[in-house]
Amino acid sequence: MFDHEIREAAEHVLELCRRKKLKVVTAESCTGGLIAAALTAIAGSSDVVDRAFVTYSNEAKREMIGVPWDAILGHGAVSEPVARAMAAGALARGNAQIAVSVTGVAGPGGGSAEKPVGLVHLAAQRAGFDAIVERHVFPGDRDHIRRLTVLTALAMVSNLAER
Repeated sequence: MFDHEIREAAEHVLELCRRKKLKVVTAESCTGGLIAAALTAIAGSSDVVDRAFVTYSNEAKREMIGVPWDAILGHGAVSEPVARAMAAGALARGNAQIAVSVTGVAGPGGGSAEKPVGLVHLAAQRAGFDAIVERHVFPGDRDHIRRLTVLTALAMVSNLAER
């Protein structure tokens, strides 16, 4: 289901988290659960993956993981403040030590001059550490943008797990 690069990145996350006895929660918008799916595609991942929130709509972001309306209305769903709030909310509502969140414009439509297709904000947070936040404008079509987002998110989780 997932290519070799994604599978390898997911296996690396699982190995690191097992070694450090860390669990992971995801909060996903533009990837629609693909980060969690990549992790859970590997047998035995239940000792690391706690849960996944697919918060595609603004209402879901608010209701499921507590993203403040102020962040959504003031900055838009695709923004650093919303990505940060998604990670913090997932961490607070899960039973995990690491959360990763993604929100973006995967296309082909929905982009604008300010927020073009390919724009993705990611945040990863580990309990007791500062969040890591990244902003990317990924090239390509919807599938490619989502693939690069999954790889980036997995790398961010690895980075936090190694601390």
